[in-house]
Amino acid sequence: MNWKPTPFAIAGLAMVSAPLMVQAKIYVSAEQAQKILFPNKSFIKAPILITEDLQEKMRSASSIRHPFQGDRIWRAADGSYFIVDEVVGKHEMISYAVGINPQGHVTGIEILEYVESYGYEVGDAQWRKQFIGKNANDPIKLNQDIQNIGGATLSCKHITDGVKRVAVLYELALKTPALAARPK
Repeated sequence: MNWKPTPFAIAGLAMVSAPLMVQAKIYVSAEQAQKILFPNKSFIKAPILITEDLQEKMRSASSIRHPFQGDRIWRAADGSYFIVDEVVGKHEMISYAVGINPQGHVTGIEILEYVESYGYEVGDAQWRKQFIGKNANDPIKLNQDIQNIGGATLSCKHITDGVKRVAVLYELALKTPALAARPK
C-alpha cells in the first residue's frame, strides 16, 4: 500500500507540528484603567515600602507567594486608591488594577495584560463585577463569594487571591481615616 498525502493531511500535520504562539493581550493601560475605575479623579503616585512583616500578612491572607511591589500605588485626594498588581495565571503573569474607595471597598478591577492562551474570560465585565463592594473583611474566595469560570480556574483563583491581598494591603497599610475624612 502506497500512501499519498492529500493537501488536507499536509495542512493538518503543519498545524500539529507548528509551535503555539501566544501573544500578550493588553486590555487597557494603567492610565486608562484609572479613568475607567475613577472617571473624575486625579491620582498621584504614592509608593510604599512593603516590609517583610506586611508581605507575610498579605501572603497569609491571600496565599499569593509572588511578592507584592509597593511602587505601583496611586492615591486620590479623597483617600481612594488605584493599585496595580500581578499574579501568575497558570504559567504566565496577569497584570490587573484594583480601585479602592476611602472606606476600603473595591470599586472595580480591570485586567491590564493577559498572556495565557486560555482563561481570558477573567477579562469579562460580568465576572469582574463580583469584586465590587468587597473589602478586607469579606472572604474574597473562589467558589465562596466569587464564582469560578470553567476553563479559567487558575486565573480566577489567582486574581481573586490577588484582590484579597490588595484589600488587606489597604486595611493594614493604606487606610488613613484622618485623610479620608478631611473636607474636600
